Amino acid sequence: MKKFLDKVYRFSKVYGLTAAGAVAVIGVLVYDKARREPVYSSWTTNYDPSVKWDYNWDRREPKSLVKPLKESATDDEKQKYLEKEEKKVGTATRHIIMIRHGQYFDKEKYDADRMLTELGREQANLTGLRLAELNYPYTKLICSTMTRAQETADIIHKHLPDLPRENDDMLREGAPIPPEPPSGNWRPEASFYGDGARIEAAFRKYFHRAEPEQTKDSYEIMVCHANVIRYFVCRALQFTPEAWLRISLNHASLTWVYIRPNGRVGIRTMGEAGFMPPDKLSVM
Repeated sequence: MKKFLDKVYRFSKVYGLTAAGAVAVIGVLVYDKARREPVYSSWTTNYDPSVKWDYNWDRREPKSLVKPLKESATDDEKQKYLEKEEKKVGTATRHIIMIRHGQYFDKEKYDADRMLTELGREQANLTGLRLAELNYPYTKLICSTMTRAQETADIIHKHLPDLPRENDDMLREGAPIPPEPPSGNWRPEASFYGDGARIEAAFRKYFHRAEPEQTKDSYEIMVCHANVIRYFVCRALQFTPEAWLRISLNHASLTWVYIRPNGRVGIRTMGEAGFMPPDKLSVM
């Protein structure tokens, strides 16, 4: 009985589950000791999913972080390999709270002139108040270098003055990938070719499970843009990335992605703006 309870505790910690949830998972999970990885059976009898989750999407599964054994490895070498792999098993969950900038003067030609409108400043202030009210142990604020994002982050930061702040050009707005179905607005292929590589690189930089050394859950705030956020969500949930344009986000809304130590990803909220009065909501 003690071994079973220990297993329930480990699953609840590693997979972010309640005790009941851990018991349910244990009931459908078999551990392949030879391959050192979990093998998940179907939740529904005789059902074969059309798409299966790629647990090594971030290339950070423990077996990917340890040099593989040679076929001629001795029992002692195999044991040391297992010990190294065990040390690469993480326990913390990463939370990434993405915020679209507030409403801005979108008719201006140059970025420096595309500042927040008065409504946009009010929206950013309401979002800052909301984040402060949630009172999570935020670790840092990451921001696009575009004017509207910088101004949004400035206002939010006033509500979280002790939070370390970083700027990143990789989070600037752009065209991540040609959407499907196609948009009525034409863009030259070169814009997708350049922006897409940059935005994908930003995804790989920021979206991954916690390092094994991280022992506590982390909460990062990211202020950027609608196209970037929509693409990140599609990639994180392993949806087709061409679907990004099917999603709409309000200005200064919250989109919350969490990444479990076992490689599972989910969203707690998307485009959340219910904390704003109706007259403060806008999309364009």
